[in-house]
Amino acid sequence: MQCIKYKAGYKYQLKSNYAVTISIKPPTDIITAYITLNAQGMLTLKDGYAWDGPSGPTIDTLTFMRGSLIHDALYQLMREGKLNPTVHRETADSILRDICMEDGMWSFRAWYVYQAVRQFARTAADPARDHPLTLAPKGCQA
Repeated sequence: MQCIKYKAGYKYQLKSNYAVTISIKPPTDIITAYITLNAQGMLTLKDGYAWDGPSGPTIDTLTFMRGSLIHDALYQLMREGKLNPTVHRETADSILRDICMEDGMWSFRAWYVYQAVRQFARTAADPARDHPLTLAPKGCQA
């Protein structure tokens, strides 16, 4: 039987590479299959990277998409143990707010988004919260 392996929880997928310089600068380069964060703070997300977009009681608007992409990638690095959430989560949340405002989000909404992730997103950075691997069809084993 041929099996597939997949993870749920994603809504969007990049169709080209995207790079941005951020204020998080790890001591050594972090390189994964779809995310690279170098020691100079250059975050590169590769074509095919998938993320779930804005979370919570909100709507997915153009002013929220780039911020959610970067924020989700940083939280993924935290879940994978490549960035320390205690050190980097607040900065990642600030980056989300700043990019949303840069992209034209109203300052009140950006403030609300920031408050929401500060209050409710701690578990999303927890390594124990990574999306589980699922195998299909029924009867497949890891």
